[in-house]
Amino acid sequence: MKSTMQTTPLLISQILRYGTTIHADQEVVTWTPEGGRTMSFAEVGRRAAQLAHALRGIGITGDQRVATFMWNNAEHLVAYLAIPSMGAVLHALNIRLFPDQLIYTATHAGNEVVVIDNTLAKPFSQLIGHLPLIHTVIVNGPIDEETKAALGAPEHVRAVHDFYEFIDGQPDSFDWPEDLDENSASSMCYTSGTTGNPKGVAYSHRSNYLHAITDAQMLGLRQGDRNLVVVPLFHANAWGFPYLVMLAGSSVIMPDRFLQPEPLARMIQDCKVTTGAGVPTIWSELLRYLDAHPEIDTSSCYRLMVGGSAAPPALMHNFQERHDIEIIHGWGMTETSPVGSLAIAPARTEVGSDEYWSYREKQGRLLPGFQARLMGPDGEPQPWDGESVGEIEVSGPWVTGSYFLNGEESAKDTAEMAAKFSDDGWLRTGDVGLITADGFLQLTDRAKDVIKSGGEWISSVDLENAIMAHPDVLEASVIGVPDPKWDERPLASVVLNEGATVTADELRDFISGKVAKWQLPERWAFIDEVPKTSVGKFDKKVLRKRYADGELDVKQLT
Repeated sequence: MKSTMQTTPLLISQILRYGTTIHADQEVVTWTPEGGRTMSFAEVGRRAAQLAHALRGIGITGDQRVATFMWNNAEHLVAYLAIPSMGAVLHALNIRLFPDQLIYTATHAGNEVVVIDNTLAKPFSQLIGHLPLIHTVIVNGPIDEETKAALGAPEHVRAVHDFYEFIDGQPDSFDWPEDLDENSASSMCYTSGTTGNPKGVAYSHRSNYLHAITDAQMLGLRQGDRNLVVVPLFHANAWGFPYLVMLAGSSVIMPDRFLQPEPLARMIQDCKVTTGAGVPTIWSELLRYLDAHPEIDTSSCYRLMVGGSAAPPALMHNFQERHDIEIIHGWGMTETSPVGSLAIAPARTEVGSDEYWSYREKQGRLLPGFQARLMGPDGEPQPWDGESVGEIEVSGPWVTGSYFLNGEESAKDTAEMAAKFSDDGWLRTGDVGLITADGFLQLTDRAKDVIKSGGEWISSVDLENAIMAHPDVLEASVIGVPDPKWDERPLASVVLNEGATVTADELRDFISGKVAKWQLPERWAFIDEVPKTSVGKFDKKVLRKRYADGELDVKQLT
């Protein structure tokens, strides 16, 4: 029996229309050296319509790919909404990728037009000659004549436009197409390419819509909230925030290129931020600044979401105990749109209790519609008992079922991409962890980072969290290194706070009792900075290479 319900497609244009009319008075605040500049949601809607008309005028009439190379600002949000709503495909280029990776992703995706920020125009001018498919460059903000000439120098570039000159004079309403297939691509992101070439994920209108409405509900975003969106709009679908805020009617604070602790603290104070989202390194630096500047008023802020990698428990405790701000884990990946779980403690738990923190320190409860299973080393599913460990495999309406292929991939790349999926179509995340009976996910490591010592597994994440709980430690990263007796043993690379003099012996004594005795590292190295990937994660492959090349000054404890 068929239902009697209408089959209206779930489209980004519905999110755009809803947010810019129902929540017209909410605002986007873009940070500048002079403070915030404001654009209402209503104006975002008008500017999106103008951008769509202007793009139609230069030949974007179907599902061509339109790229962005931008910081988080109002104009980037306009593009995020307008491009998919008009039926084209948005590709937010990761500005932190290496040049060869940027050239690869922009070419592989088939980008034809790119919108860039003026502060990024010079670095992009060095790439444009290697991107023969791009025929139009649109620059947000003024640039000098030399940079404009460099952007327009390649023969394949027809025009270089100023963003507002490009859209001004266009109609401020647009007949957004209603006949789009909700399963057609709306946007693209590429993985950071830690192994091999970056892999493309093409999100659908439907997947983005369902992800946004579910995530907004589970996060508890409220009309009138003021979200500090530090997570880059080019990173993992911006964690869905361009669409979350439109649905919830919550204003958004865009930091542009001002990602240092001092301007972020000013944004929280001056813009009355209530909640936000960013990676652990950002919030860690902000915490140190707030501790050193108690005059900063953060009383408006009740919650900050953290993702990209696990937040050290000490960071979460210190934010809550010193500044009354919750740090909430969100877990996911580019392939999952990305949020799959959120660590909001069950209502029954008493705030501050051991049970409360045991939930808060996990990666979170699986979202409705997002399925996960644990696969043991023997390929058999493991129970959700909070103890059994396995690799996390996921499935759901906002989980990719494959990677984007343009027919030019090598056999090696194609095989590598296919191996990311099980025979029955589940995504193999590469994360190792456990799931409790009530659906809370706890990651113990990446499959490639688990330290296999004497036939047992050691979680590098557990060791890192234990070490980073020491007040003199700024960062710590743990890798497995070859050992003739145990196969692998942990090497702890530690960054100390300025002026700290704690020794390796003292750190090992500090974590003794917090982890099993046999897991305590014998090898320690003190470094200036933990290397990081383009999205702010610890880059352990660099540490492994440094160790293999003898570049680390390793102290061996007895």
